This record gives sequence, C-alpha cells and structure tokens, in this order.
Amino acid sequence: MNVVRPGVRTAAAIGLVLALGASFPAHADDSSGGGTDTTGTGPTGQPDSDSSASSGKGVIGAHIQVRQSKTGSSSHSTSKATSSNANWKPPVCWYEPMYTPEEYEEFIKSAYKGAQEPAASYAKKREEEDYHKGDKGLWWQVQFRNDAYNEACPVTPDNWEIWVPQAQPKQDPHQLTPQTLSELAYNSTKLPTPPVELSPKGDQLVVNLGTRVKLDGDFDRVWTTASINYKGVQMAATTVATPVALRIDAGTSDADPQTCTYDLVKGDKGYTVDSKDAGCNVTYLRSSGSGTYPFKAAITWQVTWTDSADPDGPAQQPGLPDGLSTFEQDVTVHEIQSVNR
Repeated sequence: MNVVRPGVRTAAAIGLVLALGASFPAHADDSSGGGTDTTGTGPTGQPDSDSSASSGKGVIGAHIQVRQSKTGSSSHSTSKATSSNANWKPPVCWYEPMYTPEEYEEFIKSAYKGAQEPAASYAKKREEEDYHKGDKGLWWQVQFRNDAYNEACPVTPDNWEIWVPQAQPKQDPHQLTPQTLSELAYNSTKLPTPPVELSPKGDQLVVNLGTRVKLDGDFDRVWTTASINYKGVQMAATTVATPVALRIDAGTSDADPQTCTYDLVKGDKGYTVDSKDAGCNVTYLRSSGSGTYPFKAAITWQVTWTDSADPDGPAQQPGLPDGLSTFEQDVTVHEIQSVNR
C-alpha cells in the first residue's frame, strides 16, 4: 500500500508528516527503468506506432508509464530537453487514481494508526465520510514529480486525497488530465545532441577560411508517451519533438557571421542541413591565439502533443514551448603567415 509523501508547503503539512511518522516507499522518477510493456500495444489499448522503437521506459508518480522513441544513432549522446521558454515548468504534483473505498479505508486505518494532530483529525474526517463505501468512484491521491519537494505543491494538506465519482460534475483543477501527461512527457523527453561536424576540424580552423557546418548521422523527430491505465482510468498523451532549425554561434565577434541559422529539411534518412556554399558558413577573422573560441550549435525542436499514444494523432491545445538541444566545442583558429619577397 503506497503512502503519500506530502511536500512541505505549510506548517500544517509539516505537522501532518511528523504526526504520521510513516516510512515512505522509494519514489520512482522519470528516469527509472520501472515501466514495462511487452504487449506491443499502447497503455490505452492502441497499437504503438512503433512498439519496437522504445528506447526509454520509466514510471512517474504511482502508475504513470513513460516510453520514448529512438533518438537516432546509438553513437549520439542525448540530454534532457531544455525548454525555449525559461518560465515554463512541468507540473509539481497532481491527483492520480489510487484506491477503491475499501482500499482507502484500509490505507487510512493503517497509515494513520496512532497519529497525532493534525493527522488524527484528517483520518477522523475520512472516517466520518465513511470513505464513500457503497459509492461508485475512486479515491485519487496527490503524487509528486520528484522527491526534492523544493517547489510548492498547490494541493492543500487537508486534501491529500479527493473522492472522484464516476459521474463527476466538475473536475478538480489539479486532477490528472492528458494535458498534464503531455507536460510530464515533455519533461521526460531526451533529445539527441546535435551531431555537428566541422570542416576543417575544430582544431584546424584557419583565419579567413570558411568553416562548413553539417549534421552527421541519422536524425529524426522524437516522441514520448506518458500514460495511465489503472482501475479503469485510461488516458495517454504523446509529445512529438520535430527538429526545425540549427543555430550556429561562432563564439566570438571576430567572425563573419557571428551567428546564423539553417533551416532543417526532411531527407531520406531524417532531418539534415546542407551548408555547402551557404551564405552563413562561419569565417573566423582573427586567430584564437593561445586560447580557443567556444563554438556552439543548438537545434530548435517544435513540440506538439496528442491526447493518445499515437504520435501522428491530431495536435492538441494549449501548445508546448519549443525544445532545445545543444552542442559545444572549443575550436582553435590558426593564422597562416605568408612571406612577401
């Protein structure tokens, strides 16, 4: 039986935790390998668009499964997607289906046995409600995205669980929805580092000689599905990240251009850019001397989401911010001296 681990939000919440004195189980985060799916179908019963393409599995909260498609060549490193919107944050907490009335009664009586205030009053309140025994529905419990608890959860400590009837007239604002799942999927997405190759190589660049920038290897869209299928509650959301642009930063103002952007185009083996003879190939105008320049490349990913396990389903609103993946390399620019006679 899982015991909720409330985030420390108010003095009442702290008191509730101390009064419980519970031994809380380990929390599975979005990078764990706890999720499994060997059926070849999505959690909502729909066939996965490519059930063999799962490269990442995990569990968030109590019962949310996460699966990610392959990110391309295994030789390319990956990192967690960075949002282009610095103000965007994934959900801190949400209500998730957990108990039947009978299971909830057992949970309260075992977890709150001998508890002091305010936990004792909380347990008494649930007992007075008779745990909604005989009613059709489920108790939903607050779950947290991670174990840090360094962000305030908007759920009040007197409602760590809520009763959700089958015919719910109005949904609680913190109740799990496909949109919540899409944001959790976004936060779990890993994007490939831009497979950038410089010609000449990064330690062989020369003043006034154009530097060609190209992508090396297969490189395609990435999607992540977060879903739940528990006690009759089924929902899923899939975020789809499509690479749209490659931005180059030479790392110095002594370059022409200092920054430029290439549009990515879909080819036979994924997305690529052909920078041959392009106007924004970088030309360094000054030697890096005894040091280097911090060359950077970043790929912008357009992120959409569907309300199913199908990445090709219709895009939903509200939208998600663009994602970013970056590549950095210190480059050495040499100056070739010529002798006039």
